[in-house]
Amino acid sequence: MSRTNTAPARPRAAAGGGANRWVVLVVLCVSLLLVALDATILHVAVPSLTEDLRPSSTALLWIVDAYPLICASLLILFGTLGDRVGRRRVLLLGYALFGTASAVAALATEPSVLIAARALLGVGGAMIMPATLSILRAVFPDRRERATAIGVWTAVAAVGAATGPVLGGFLVENYWWGSVFLINIPLMALILPLGGRLLPESRGAADGPWDVLGALMAAAGVLGCVLGVKRAGAGDPLLALPTAGPLLLGAALLVLFVRRQKRRPHPLVDTGLFARPAFTTSVGCIVLAMLALVGLELIAVQYLQLV
Repeated sequence: MSRTNTAPARPRAAAGGGANRWVVLVVLCVSLLLVALDATILHVAVPSLTEDLRPSSTALLWIVDAYPLICASLLILFGTLGDRVGRRRVLLLGYALFGTASAVAALATEPSVLIAARALLGVGGAMIMPATLSILRAVFPDRRERATAIGVWTAVAAVGAATGPVLGGFLVENYWWGSVFLINIPLMALILPLGGRLLPESRGAADGPWDVLGALMAAAGVLGCVLGVKRAGAGDPLLALPTAGPLLLGAALLVLFVRRQKRRPHPLVDTGLFARPAFTTSVGCIVLAMLALVGLELIAVQYLQLV
């Protein structure tokens, strides 16, 4: 790590963490728990939401998928932004946006409003998730403690995704579908001031200019490909312009992003890692497992309620 990265970060990490580093871990894990919950908590609420708002099949898919799609697309952008302007600053802004978007989603009366609110939730989640891990690494300089903290962080993400449908089912059964978003507000209202007081500020190494264009290319490429797939799934012909256009544009942007990263001395993503068979195989297996898990979960919870 460079001198500019470690010199300001470690003293503040010790001051903000130190004996309170495990309290900082709790705050970061609660943040991550909410982000993970929102990826799956809406699945159980889809039937009651559909009955209330009457969205089209395509709109319903966007209601469910806008959050994880936007969040995944912007992780690179906000992860690198936090390295530049300060991870704590980005994290606190993410808290505020996440709480505001949750309130809008809970009170939505039109599918378009709910889709927009879910997209804003995705933006907030993309600001929160990478910052929590980066701050965790700064607060735990000892490698053994850091490994334990990262293990807890990973377990919390898995527990949040698994608990989402259970908690969502309880809320829908006893209240209404909007309550799955309202639970975020008191927790965000609690951890926002706690985070401002306890979390240390840290920055990454400022190696080269910030490749904001590359980050936007990656986000637009993923969105274009998913939009084309959604249109094809809605019954549009694959070769029709509304379907083929976004698919081709998204694929082209992703190819250009990879080529851009290979040429840059300080890339956002080290594409050379994919030349290692062990790394590529591991990533491929995780992607396939998540596709199967999330797809099965979305279909199963609706099937069990409706059939």
